[in-house]
Amino acid sequence: MGVKEAPTAKGKQAAEGLKRAAKAEERKVESQKGSDLKKGARRFDERARSSDGKSAGSKQV
Repeated sequence: MGVKEAPTAKGKQAAEGLKRAAKAEERKVESQKGSDLKKGARRFDERARSSDGKSAGSKQV
């Protein structure tokens, strides 16, 4: 749920806090890694690969 979609003020605060924490964690990981994390479709494909190295799309064919 996004910040704008939260039905209560407490929910909006929680969503905003989670968003900030995720952004901080991403910056921390990127600094440790030494490069930016992949975004969008590139990230999905990277995360979808299993231990055998095949992507989710190639397995569904």
